[in-house]
Amino acid sequence: MKLYNNGVYLINGTQILEDCVDAKAAIKAATGLDVTKDAAHKETMAYGILSSHNTSGNMEHLQIKFDKLVSHDITYVGIIQTARASGLEKFPIPYCLTNCHNSLCAVGGTINEDDHMFGLTCAKKYGGIYVPPHQAVIHQFAREMMAGSGKMLLGSDSHTRYGALGTMAMGEGGPELVKQLLNQTYDISMPGVIAVYMTGTPQKGVGPQDIALAIIGEVFDKGYVKNKVMEFVGPGVANLSMDYRIGVDVMTTETTCLSSIWVTDKKTEEFYEIHGRKEEFKELNPGQVAYYDGMIEINLDEIKPMIAMPFHPSNTYTIDELNANLMDILDDCEKRAKVSLDGQVEFSLKDKVRNGKLYVDQGIIAGCAGGGYENICDAADILRGASIGPDEFTLSVYPASTPIYMELVKNGAVADLMSTGAIVKTAFCGPCFGAGDTPSNNGFSIRHSTRNFPNREGSKLQNGQIASVALMDARSIAATAANKGYLTSATDVDVEFTKPRYHFDGRIYANRVFDSHGVAEPDTEIHFGPNIKDWPKMSALPENLFLQVVSEIHDPVTTTDELIPSGETSSYRSNPLGLAEFTLSRKDPEYVGRAKNIQKAQKALEEGGCAGEAVPELKAIVHKVKETYPNLDHSNFGVGSTIFAVKPGDGSAREQAASCQKVLGGWANIANDYATKRYRSNLINWGMLPFVIKEDLPFKNLDFLFIPGIRDAVKNKDEIIKAYVVKDDGLKEFELTLGELTDDEREIILKGCLINYNRK
Repeated sequence: MKLYNNGVYLINGTQILEDCVDAKAAIKAATGLDVTKDAAHKETMAYGILSSHNTSGNMEHLQIKFDKLVSHDITYVGIIQTARASGLEKFPIPYCLTNCHNSLCAVGGTINEDDHMFGLTCAKKYGGIYVPPHQAVIHQFAREMMAGSGKMLLGSDSHTRYGALGTMAMGEGGPELVKQLLNQTYDISMPGVIAVYMTGTPQKGVGPQDIALAIIGEVFDKGYVKNKVMEFVGPGVANLSMDYRIGVDVMTTETTCLSSIWVTDKKTEEFYEIHGRKEEFKELNPGQVAYYDGMIEINLDEIKPMIAMPFHPSNTYTIDELNANLMDILDDCEKRAKVSLDGQVEFSLKDKVRNGKLYVDQGIIAGCAGGGYENICDAADILRGASIGPDEFTLSVYPASTPIYMELVKNGAVADLMSTGAIVKTAFCGPCFGAGDTPSNNGFSIRHSTRNFPNREGSKLQNGQIASVALMDARSIAATAANKGYLTSATDVDVEFTKPRYHFDGRIYANRVFDSHGVAEPDTEIHFGPNIKDWPKMSALPENLFLQVVSEIHDPVTTTDELIPSGETSSYRSNPLGLAEFTLSRKDPEYVGRAKNIQKAQKALEEGGCAGEAVPELKAIVHKVKETYPNLDHSNFGVGSTIFAVKPGDGSAREQAASCQKVLGGWANIANDYATKRYRSNLINWGMLPFVIKEDLPFKNLDFLFIPGIRDAVKNKDEIIKAYVVKDDGLKEFELTLGELTDDEREIILKGCLINYNRK
């Protein structure tokens, strides 16, 4: 694999020319064309799709209108509640509400199914689509029934990626979907475009997850594709089936790219035809001379079965490398775990070594990455006639949709799997985010799913429980299962893959999915369960601001799972106050109490009282600041909390990573950088200041900060924002920045949140 240090021209889809002073002459010699870099920039597939969806008239500053929206059952309640508070009357474009995260309906009494009934009644009232539990995981339904070549989809799940079908799709926090529901736009600067140039053909036994992990391992730490579009081109694409392309594509989220797009061909057209939607196909290719801001060159011949060890998809090795250097790599993983887990629990992997081999407690093939038809068919071929054994090792397989499940039943793959001792279950995203299939304490699970952050396997650090996940391809998971739990590469097994043809049965959805076809029924009464709560009132940004630092996180990267845990909180996503109690519970259990304490000062101000009376330690802080700012009084300042993290926001698109802080009185984050655009956008949409600090940290946890004139600074687009650490001996000045903000984003922050911005 090669990463180019400079921009790259792609000529006729096959000739690579690295940008240099002689590039223009070389292009003319090869094509006879006089091509400028600016013109070649416009010849990428990404540029064409973005251009056709941009409403601003300025391709440097995009205002995108999407074709369709999709959400699942731990995001759509909050989205619709926010949109309703802002005046929603009808879904203006197709909006699909799927139910694949809280579909077990097991935790918290009736509240999960109450959310589903909320979704069904809203689909009727506002003219949407409702996919009942167990029918399909969100992204498989979107692939089968919503994607279209040249179209753009926005989803409230970070793995919203349908580029393999020629659809530019993005996963964002809920407020960005709210904007689309209110006929507003998705505003971004024109992203860079990185070519992923593929040659060769995967070896037998190498699957899409192996290709994806190889890419993630190479680019993540370098930030090579961060907030850019990955454009898959080159002759190697034609050598990948659609299931392989889809399996690689969905994992591009883990590179921190913005979106993805692939060339489309006869195989893409066949996918649409199989699903009864041939009219959605359009051939996509870059122009004769296309310019990319960088290139990842991959020879698929050289990809080997991979494993991403705990606790990040970028912690990658080949399986052969792991087996050859087992104790050294496990020792390194245990050292990394001490950082990821903050030493909260004892964690070990070396005790999984038996007779020099790594023993695994659990295997899972599931979700939008692993639950595809070809993955499961190949796994069944490897396991046919084998036994997973009667020991600790278990194997669970979750087809990504009921149509896939039905075809696997018809062709005998389900019988082959179940006869080995494996369990085949319904479509469910739980194994990907920590709901269901939790191993025993210190258990080690290998999964063909999307993420392996701590808590994604269901353990609870705060209760002293820890298990861990490594990501692998379904084929090597099956090979490990056939070897009764001992880690095995799929290239080490003797198998002939049968590759049975897929037949899609659309009757399943026709008989069960509610589709309004865009017709709203305004008189429909929305079903509100007792756990569904409105957002609390949120104040506008004050003239001056006191912040207390209530959590300080120095990990290299902080995930959204650490900001608001995934699995155990999923049933409370419809209850802002209830969910907020879990904020940073695994990373910093003191956070909620500290945030609530300083929030009392702001509540007192809102009720016409005294902040210092509500929070006595604030009294001296205010008096100290008034020595320098004598005009400060209760009418012109606000009080709240902030956290510092080095690089927060990797992982899920969930808006609650930001909204829970806001509900608890958070006014800001302070960071050296933000891991993803998604998380920074979530902060902004919830009226929180996305501060960046470049200097050495001048404050520590529990310090008070004062930011004078913050409202004017936001309004006037100040590049540098003056702030102070307030100490007994005076004010220590330091500088913050906010980075690029659109006029609308500034107004959202000034108003206090997107709800206030839109409220009529």
